[in-house]
Amino acid sequence: MKVLFAAPENAWGGILAKLRRAHPNIEFTASGSYQIDSLNGFDVLIPTMSSVDKQILATADSLRLIQQIGAGLEGVDIEAATAMGIAVANVPTGVSGNADSVAELGVYLMLGLARKAWEIQAHLQNQRIGSPMGAALKGKTAGLIGLGGIGKALIQRLHAFEMRLIGIKSKPNLEFAKQYGLAWVGTLEDLPRLLSESDFVVLSLPDNDSTHGLFNHQAFHNMQSGTMVVNLGRGGVVDHQALLDALEDGTLGGAGLDVFWQEPPDPQDPVFSHNVIATPHIGGVTDISLDGIYRNVSENLHRLESGKPLLYCHNGGFGELN
Repeated sequence: MKVLFAAPENAWGGILAKLRRAHPNIEFTASGSYQIDSLNGFDVLIPTMSSVDKQILATADSLRLIQQIGAGLEGVDIEAATAMGIAVANVPTGVSGNADSVAELGVYLMLGLARKAWEIQAHLQNQRIGSPMGAALKGKTAGLIGLGGIGKALIQRLHAFEMRLIGIKSKPNLEFAKQYGLAWVGTLEDLPRLLSESDFVVLSLPDNDSTHGLFNHQAFHNMQSGTMVVNLGRGGVVDHQALLDALEDGTLGGAGLDVFWQEPPDPQDPVFSHNVIATPHIGGVTDISLDGIYRNVSENLHRLESGKPLLYCHNGGFGELN
């Protein structure tokens, strides 16, 4: 069996090396980049951040499984894969430890923004003690947009800071707010209200037809001046120019970004000259998260070899969406 790992050899914490050790009978090939040129001759694709559209799928002659190392399947044409008899599976954030790891990074970015981390080194260099003046999270309102695995993990952690929490879900759920201790939970129709009430806005959304470019000029206009935004989901949810304008005109007090409008982003992008704390898409790149992802991907490779139903399969006839 041949597996294409669509990424550099040592990407994602060295997970490819672990898979090689666990499956010595499988031939693994790293593409060296996040670009897929051909699927010819491969039985399994691990797409990571690569787009898998109809044109790429047309190059496949023996592909049986598209196995994501994480939850994100936005870039995979599941309908086209299904039509070709190719299974599509992922590793949900809640079963791998990924959600906990991403939520921890979210707290890190919120604290960094609150304490003006982008200024601290200059104050040390200039021997200024007792500054910059920061803000506490206690008593502030955090607007959580996306209340899946990552959103729930954030709720658990942010309650410890005694923050007021409000949120947005894709579908109405009257019991969610009560169950998780939020002041209120609405849908995307309630986004302007959430933005107007929040001191921190945290995004953990997929990039799809209803969310792409959701944070445009109007969305930033709906925020109170000085709001901090953290994006842990997908870069395409935030309009690049709108973000830059909001940073330049002071609408935003700062932005914490683990995902970007293009990946990797241009380090010379003008966004980074503002009050921004950026991390290179490492929310889920921790020992716990990668071990959980590895175990689930490894299990599905075993299952594919032995003809057993696959775990967390998103198209029928190949396994179960557990």
